[in-house]
Amino acid sequence: MHNRTLWRAASCPAGPYGWLPLILVAILFFIIGFVTWLNGPLISFVKIAFSLDDISAFLVPFVFYISYFLFGIPAGKIVTKQGLRQSLIYALSIMTVGMIVTGQFMKASSYPGALCGFLILGSGLALLQVAVNPYISFLGPTDRAAQRIAIMGICNKVGGILAPVALAGFAMPHIGQLPLTHSNPLLQKQFISTIYWPYIGMAALLALTTLYIKFSNLPDIKISDSSRTETSIPTKSNPTLWFGVMAMFLYIGVEVLAGDAIGTYASGFDIPLEISSFFTSATLVCMLCGYLVGLVCVPRILSQERALLLSCLTGFALSFLAYMMDGYISVACIALLGFSNSMIFPSLFPTVLNSTQNKTSFVSALLVMAYCGGGILPQCFVWLKSIIGFQAAFSTLSCICYFIISLFILRFSKTHHNTNF
Repeated sequence: MHNRTLWRAASCPAGPYGWLPLILVAILFFIIGFVTWLNGPLISFVKIAFSLDDISAFLVPFVFYISYFLFGIPAGKIVTKQGLRQSLIYALSIMTVGMIVTGQFMKASSYPGALCGFLILGSGLALLQVAVNPYISFLGPTDRAAQRIAIMGICNKVGGILAPVALAGFAMPHIGQLPLTHSNPLLQKQFISTIYWPYIGMAALLALTTLYIKFSNLPDIKISDSSRTETSIPTKSNPTLWFGVMAMFLYIGVEVLAGDAIGTYASGFDIPLEISSFFTSATLVCMLCGYLVGLVCVPRILSQERALLLSCLTGFALSFLAYMMDGYISVACIALLGFSNSMIFPSLFPTVLNSTQNKTSFVSALLVMAYCGGGILPQCFVWLKSIIGFQAAFSTLSCICYFIISLFILRFSKTHHNTNF
């Protein structure tokens, strides 16, 4: 009987802390996905609500993702000093404030104020990401960490899939078949009123989650700062590392392009907003499918490096096909990029870490800061599409991204003499 108990404890992915902390962290990953992928349909929303051009509307993902660059290193210092549990409380509190600020300025019809809310929200999310990723690794046995992370990834993608659907359910019924260029003050005011209460509701949910963590028995895990000297910039230049950071920058950029810009891309074919508002969810469904395929195939069938290269080749082909096709078929190719993108991040992140012998928190901070590519590349897209057209702009940027990421993995394989490639 005693041996059976030990076996169950060892085989349980929740580990000695039980299932409750794991469930709570799963909720946090769901929140991360929901908040992050709300930006896609929100771009179309603010474009109508505030009568914006594309460049101004795409400031939503720009401000959101640039917060990773601004707050990545400070977030790491907070986690090291305060511990993971307290950092989760700080992160959720900041996100609550960001939701309230965004909702209030939306109600006041102040787009600059709403952008400030997005910046606050993004800073809290950056801290949450820095804290929750190692936290899930420490919540149970080391040999079951990958299983726990896989569960969290699924929760994250489900949250991302539901976010556009939820926004569409609140705001899009009032749009009907109106094109994106439609401007009506009464309609704009109605839009803003539909988005205010959902943001306040999310703020209340975040506040309740914060209070629960504060007064719960969630284990407080501290990160040792004995290796504080390792967080400084490496003295010796590592070209492969910096190449990998650039690859991460480009990957996040092309991932956000496929998820957030797909609505703007669809508007180029005059697809109604009440239909295109669901395309972000379609991209994320493809990402979820690709993520599940990756769990089965890597590393059983394909090595991480081969999976990364195959994903880039698939993404390159789909981007080119999207340029050659029109209408819904072209949009479907963009949505399918979610499938190829899903297998890049799980392979790219550890590959970049393995590109240097000095696996420090500085490397992880650099990779988190590279998430700002999700704000910069969409801006490049809306600027470039006014010059060469939306199809050529999207395909050009995405093909360049996949090509450079492919060069990185080939360089890594050559530099490290990877026999499994």
